[in-house]
Amino acid sequence: MSTLACTGPWTSAAGAEPRRLLRSVFDAALAAVDPLYCVPQALPPRPRGSTIVLGAGKASARMARAVETAWDGPLTGLVVTRYGHGEPCEHIRIVEAGHPVPDATGAAAAAEMLALARQAGPDDLVIALISGGGSSLITLPAPGLTMDELRTVNRALLASGAPIADMNLVRRHLSSIKGGRLAQACGAAAVLTLVISDVPGDDPAVVASGPTVRDCSQPRDALAVLQRHGIAASPAVRAVLQREPEAPTVASGPRELRVVASAAQALAAATARAEQQGVEVLCLGGAVQGESREVAQLQAARVRGLRSLRDTALGERPRLLLSGGETTVTVRGRGRGGRNAEFLLALALALGPQDGLHALACDTDGIDGVEDNAGGFISPSSLQRAASQGLDARALLENNDAHAFLHALGDLVVTGPTGTNVNDLRALLVT
Repeated sequence: MSTLACTGPWTSAAGAEPRRLLRSVFDAALAAVDPLYCVPQALPPRPRGSTIVLGAGKASARMARAVETAWDGPLTGLVVTRYGHGEPCEHIRIVEAGHPVPDATGAAAAAEMLALARQAGPDDLVIALISGGGSSLITLPAPGLTMDELRTVNRALLASGAPIADMNLVRRHLSSIKGGRLAQACGAAAVLTLVISDVPGDDPAVVASGPTVRDCSQPRDALAVLQRHGIAASPAVRAVLQREPEAPTVASGPRELRVVASAAQALAAATARAEQQGVEVLCLGGAVQGESREVAQLQAARVRGLRSLRDTALGERPRLLLSGGETTVTVRGRGRGGRNAEFLLALALALGPQDGLHALACDTDGIDGVEDNAGGFISPSSLQRAASQGLDARALLENNDAHAFLHALGDLVVTGPTGTNVNDLRALLVT
């Protein structure tokens, strides 16, 4: 992945240098978690038997390409990724399916994946390539459920503002492949799981709902999540979640799991790039969660604090407030939002036309919500430019239509699918 160099003098007045620097920081973060870089380092020696590659997630196709490029022997397999996120592979079949709302293509691929896993023998190696988005991409209903019922639950979870850990807990208990069931199907074969984590804390049971990770939660926990977020369970869903828990199955083959890329790596690379440009970085970590609007309010308060320090003691050196993690949006309007776009619009409104703030917020997978942009920028002039076009910024926010705000200003960031996914990156530059 390319990176943009920021050279020449620091000139905040024109606004060009801050934008170039922020994009450079984002590109450096992407490069650090590119599967072509991080996956080959984690591959094991060839097994005595066959190698089967299985996987799901927004980054799984690029992970598969990385395996093919680095592997020194024959292999076969199947991975499922989001529509438009495929990569060229010769031996591993790439299937594109629905995300964030699951479809029949993903369900069929999940069933085929289980069948391939069951063919693995004791001398074989299964390499599982797991990344965020896999929960929707391999939605194979538990016995007694239909795809329509799963779609209904999935849509309600997405609109509720539930954090990813809650959503994936429910998905595990409504699935025939998640919560360790894929690993169980591998029987005596060795299973190596390579994870690109998009969840705060990097819990592999949460990434793609943990197809190869034993689930320690109970069905009643999933029912409690639905109740907590005000989501009505259909009789069929309720029946599944009120069943007696499954007896744990002990896999007979060796199991190993490695997290090969995470928000921490992306943030470290972003920090290094900013510091190379003479910017002081305050990193809030990769586990920031909460409603996009509320996180924007909290980070606006941080910006005011940084400006106060600069004005009183710290001179003219610019500062970057950096964070990862995943915010959520409780959908109440009918706009074309995206959690990063909503964060940016709420941040602009929280600070007003305060001089000296430029910000970028993007999803590292290249898609903010369901639109074709990764996120966007704001600058000190954003609200003024929007008003000059007759846009009511606050009304757009209330309608969850931050995409329209950024689109009208020409301030969307469009990368296309990046082939990776360690969740969001927010970079607030205080000059």
